[in-house]
Amino acid sequence: MRQRWRIAGWVALALLAVLGWAGYRTVWGKPFSIGMLADRQAFEFLMRNPEMFTAVGLDDGTVFDRHSGELTPYTLAQRDADYAQLARFLAEVQRFDRATLSRQDQITWDILIDQYRTGLAFRRFPWLQGDALYPVSPMFGVEVELASFMQTTHVVNNLKTARNYVRRLEAMGTKLDEVTAAMQRQAQLGVVLPPALLERSLLVIHDTVSAVPRDSALVTTFAARMGRVQSLDAATRAQLEAAAVQAVGSRVYPAYARMSAALEALRPAAAAQAAGVDRLPDGTAYYALVLKQDTTTDYTPAQVHALGLAEVARISGEMDALLGAQGLKEGSVGARMAALGKDARFLLPNDAAGREQALARYQQILDEVSERMPEYFRTLPAGRLRVARVPPSQEQGASGAYYQQAAMDGSRPGTFFANLRDMAEVPTWSMKTLAYHEGVPGHHLQISTALGLKDLPLIRQQTLYTAYAEGWALYAEQLAAEIGMYRDDPFGNLGRLQLELLRAARLVVDTGIHAGGWTREQAIDYMVATTGKSGAEVTSEVERYMAMPGQACAYKVGELKLLELREKARIALGPKFNLKDFHTVVLENGGVPLTLLEQLVNEWIAKQRGAP
Repeated sequence: MRQRWRIAGWVALALLAVLGWAGYRTVWGKPFSIGMLADRQAFEFLMRNPEMFTAVGLDDGTVFDRHSGELTPYTLAQRDADYAQLARFLAEVQRFDRATLSRQDQITWDILIDQYRTGLAFRRFPWLQGDALYPVSPMFGVEVELASFMQTTHVVNNLKTARNYVRRLEAMGTKLDEVTAAMQRQAQLGVVLPPALLERSLLVIHDTVSAVPRDSALVTTFAARMGRVQSLDAATRAQLEAAAVQAVGSRVYPAYARMSAALEALRPAAAAQAAGVDRLPDGTAYYALVLKQDTTTDYTPAQVHALGLAEVARISGEMDALLGAQGLKEGSVGARMAALGKDARFLLPNDAAGREQALARYQQILDEVSERMPEYFRTLPAGRLRVARVPPSQEQGASGAYYQQAAMDGSRPGTFFANLRDMAEVPTWSMKTLAYHEGVPGHHLQISTALGLKDLPLIRQQTLYTAYAEGWALYAEQLAAEIGMYRDDPFGNLGRLQLELLRAARLVVDTGIHAGGWTREQAIDYMVATTGKSGAEVTSEVERYMAMPGQACAYKVGELKLLELREKARIALGPKFNLKDFHTVVLENGGVPLTLLEQLVNEWIAKQRGAP
């Protein structure tokens, strides 16, 4: 029965697309429905981006599946076709008269216009080729994300998707070579990785190909997933596993070797590169654009820098008082937190048993906070959030944790991935906040709510805005403290404040690197001294900002806006203020820019004021 409903849903989406293509004009030449147009555009976009189609989770492995054996090209032709598609989509949306639309349709119109105009603004930079600044980088490079996609996102649920996994493995070599060519093209235009990112990229590639093909994570994770598919007999599984080993050995590993050689050839050029993007052709304009895109504000780098300094001072003062109350009074806040991070009372064994304990503890934390959520939210995720370890082959380049959303067809649950490369980086007093941020009431709750908004177009169900999504996750950390999840746990609360301090320091460091002339070493020294986090952790953080400018600023900017809007509503409504209703306004319109979120909250306040 479930399979029938999945096929029926696919048929409905296909019919919607056909209707959108064939009948989106009326007799006046205007689109028939903006919701229909938005879904048609989303479907058309996904058909050209098969990896994203899989990530969204629209029925891989069914009779309608024509994408799950393919990879998205990484070529100039693909880039230019993407820009052409955005321009056409923008023109289609602009045929609507916004003033005549319903409020929800106006929100859809605003989001579409914002997305397409922002995307087209990057045409200014001819050296760009994909979504990321650098095609190859240790955390966000295609060479990292593609391997992760294969291991954790590609669906293996029947013979078709298993065969298509092998087809995608065979196509990986071509795509990796396209990425290498894009990196070399960038270098010819004056855009080369800073030396630290180049060396870390080489290390990550080395880790990816260190095992013999049969023991590669690209093979072992595939074999494990096939083992859970009852319709695949042992002979078929063995045949497909052998084909995967062949593809890794003959296609994937040689492409990674060619990428490594190209990186090594760029070492002399990289040696002269500064950390910030202001060194790049038109780099100052690029940073202003990504900062605007990621924060959904018009803040200048100087304004963001000043905001960060103010928040660092405020949070450090609060931590100083709390540390003093625990008898820790000597040294700076950063020095005392560094010492606390080495305290054996709060460290799990740095072995397999310790990692299993950490995963179990994360699951317990998430289960406990989930029980409290009906008190504060009207809509809650249906399934239990899964906890998993970041694949060991990807740990060196990955962040401390991340969330992978559930597939829309239910084939893959929402998953909290914890990086357990070194248990010295995971003191137990830091675990609650990380779980609340990535899981509940953070990303998992917000994204699951968005995926359940079935009366909205597909694009409104996706996580489009970093400031909204990451701002919510920081707000979730604060909310967890407010509802008592740190009661009688002062060290856990220090962990929360340390992470908040980290997000405030990001505003200072990101703008310092990309607009203030800071060196990588200067940024690392500042963050170590300010936050008390280890040099290894901070180095990964700083290199992340170097690879993805602006993105790290979205967290704190988004959180501050949410807290500002909540306080504004609380003051304006007095006894009429209801926290569940506020959360409904924030979450059940989908992800929106902060400027639009403020409009929605203001409209809700006005409506509540007028209610009897």
